Amino acid sequence: MTECRVAAADLKRFVAAVFAGVGNAPDAAERIAHHLVESNVAGHESHGVIRVPLYLGWQRDGIVVAGPRGDVVQDAGAVALIDGGFGYGQVVGEMAVAEGIRRARAHGVGLIGIRHCGHLGRLGGWAEIAAAAGLASVHFLNSPGKGGIQVAPFGGRERRLPPNPMAIAVPQQGRHPLLLDITASVIPEGKVKVALNKGAMLPEGAAIDAQGRPTRDPRDYYGPPPGALLPSGGHKGAGLCMMIDLLAGALTGGGAADPRVEGRGNNLLSLYIDPDRLAGGGALAAAARDLSDWVNSATPIDAGGEVLSPGDYEARQRADRAARGVPLDDKTWEQLAVVGRQLRVDVPRRL
Repeated sequence: MTECRVAAADLKRFVAAVFAGVGNAPDAAERIAHHLVESNVAGHESHGVIRVPLYLGWQRDGIVVAGPRGDVVQDAGAVALIDGGFGYGQVVGEMAVAEGIRRARAHGVGLIGIRHCGHLGRLGGWAEIAAAAGLASVHFLNSPGKGGIQVAPFGGRERRLPPNPMAIAVPQQGRHPLLLDITASVIPEGKVKVALNKGAMLPEGAAIDAQGRPTRDPRDYYGPPPGALLPSGGHKGAGLCMMIDLLAGALTGGGAADPRVEGRGNNLLSLYIDPDRLAGGGALAAAARDLSDWVNSATPIDAGGEVLSPGDYEARQRADRAARGVPLDDKTWEQLAVVGRQLRVDVPRRL
């Protein structure tokens, strides 16, 4: 499978025009485009522009709604609960992060719940915004509806749980934040979609087919009959899936995994921490830098290899893609071109 490259700014303009063309306000369309393309820029195609056709289908089917920006429905000082009204997660998410930062600065911590929200995209992106503001943060996300149930429990064959990501970010002195952004499954469903578009195989141990047999073929995951993703670390990932489901879903009132519910909305529980109320922001950022340097100094097992800290991969991808453009596989490019033709939006020039 070949690929092309497109300048990130051109890709953002195209995606923004697409979402404005289906009824989103121009500023909302720009926010959707920014976060989708930034996922590609950070090296996470699974949460990038590959999702544009999917989002458009969700809006057409009423699963996500153009317009809502989130309403604070419970306010208790450091704690707030936001109802997203099933608006676009990229729009509601920005409002929620701003609330979390504001409340953490006022109270030392900010605990923000979001329920009934459209897909929030790459979870680590929200943690990076908090880190840029000098805050540490922890985020738990679930997708309770039928479409979000994608993971088999440890020892089981059928899908029972969402892949439920979590993210933690800490500012790092003089460089990008330390950022852990993982799913409780071995891989998220978006990476299965990327592999399918590229004609690539899945990693070993990431999925099973409908009979419970290990598979690397992304087609076995989608079926019919559908297979399932596997939890990361066996029983550890399965347990983490369940706990995140309760913290992000049940605690916010958005619901835990429920096959009776249609749709693919997200719920999110985020904790924002002002380090100046504890050891201090400078001390935390310096400790993060020193720890990263210490970890990265380990001798690689493989000749020519290297040891990286969380967040190093994303920083390298950003540097590369700022210089050389965002890579898109042929199938994803053609899917975007089809959308552009349908909405009379010119696709960006390939580099």
